[in-house]
Amino acid sequence: MADPTPVIDDLRAESEQLDLLVGELGEGRWALPTPAPRWTVAHQIAHLAWTDRAALLAVTDHDGFRGLVERALAAPDSFVDAGAEEGAALPPAELLARWREGRAALDRALRAAPPGARFPWYGPPMSAASLATARIMETWAHGQDIADALGVVREPTDRLRHVAWIGVRTRDFAFGTHGLAAPAEEFRVELTAPSGELWVHGPEGAAQRVSGPALDFCLLVTRRAHRDDLDVRADGRDADTWLDIAQTFAGPPGAGRPARTRGGDHQ
Repeated sequence: MADPTPVIDDLRAESEQLDLLVGELGEGRWALPTPAPRWTVAHQIAHLAWTDRAALLAVTDHDGFRGLVERALAAPDSFVDAGAEEGAALPPAELLARWREGRAALDRALRAAPPGARFPWYGPPMSAASLATARIMETWAHGQDIADALGVVREPTDRLRHVAWIGVRTRDFAFGTHGLAAPAEEFRVELTAPSGELWVHGPEGAAQRVSGPALDFCLLVTRRAHRDDLDVRADGRDADTWLDIAQTFAGPPGAGRPARTRGGDHQ
């Protein structure tokens, strides 16, 4: 059984990197709009604080988490936005403190989880490592929204391996969300990490293939950039379709980001 500690360590590091970006922001900059419609920088941090609390309940209070799921089912179109709105209405210092306290509590709970434990989530139950991986993906993706709002270019790290892994694992989900049958065969995905290492998923001889920089793949599957602006290549019709519809997050497909450039290489 794999030790989840390295994944939890990466979640802490990803959160701390984002904290450096927002920790010293003046109050007015918390109100800057981000690429997510109607969401400011404050909404993005409020959403992370809210989902950290949900994850903490999943680990420590199953009945409390069940109540969250029931409320989500009762208002599926407004549940996430309502949580972000509530947090964004707080003074920035209070919101920042709430986010820090919540993610620290989640960190402790994940590290104290019994080996092999699985926790309820909005989809299938998750292990401590899988839950931490999901939180890394969310923290990185919403951090990208904040970086874009602030005009900051973040230095990518090999923690992107977690985001890429979810991107690969959610292939069939993306097809299903669009009402398409998932391909029966595995795809080969070859990604160049920020460190230069090659990350590979799927059989070497697969007919359907995706390749490119890990950063670009992660921006694509989290729908933080348009495919035409990214250097991600598809070989094969099904792989090409996937790159148009890929998404790591639950819920219906969104519009995604508009393209900044044209003439992307869709093959």
